[in-house]
Amino acid sequence: MGKDAQGLAERSAAAMFERDRASQGLGMRIVEMAPGRARVTMRVRGDMVNGHAICHGGFVFTLADSAFAFACNSHNHATVAAGATVDFLAPAREGEELIAEATEVWRSRRTGIYEVTVTTGQGVKVALFRGRAHQIDGAVVDP
Repeated sequence: MGKDAQGLAERSAAAMFERDRASQGLGMRIVEMAPGRARVTMRVRGDMVNGHAICHGGFVFTLADSAFAFACNSHNHATVAAGATVDFLAPAREGEELIAEATEVWRSRRTGIYEVTVTTGQGVKVALFRGRAHQIDGAVVDP
């Protein structure tokens, strides 16, 4: 991986995050970026738990979706989700920090497949997410 590709991935993520009010509002933080990869964290707040006192699946999905978005836009080609699936494996509880690690599995000129693993800070796997990306016109940042 070249220094230019790493810098571009970091600049693309920073620009996207600056405009991403949803991820900001949920307290997400980008803690690691690389071309085709992203690591994003989010602490489970009291307003994120459901009637079973566990993190609502929609918030787990949103964390994974955000990591997916940062990873698939890391090449500085404007890219959106074309589809995604999630499997919930274990509950997350209020106060736990969740970590979503997105990895590019395959990418062509216009499409890509990304896998995201969501874990707790203790390493417990909470969810597995697979996203399908589609490149649209434009760049995320000026090269």
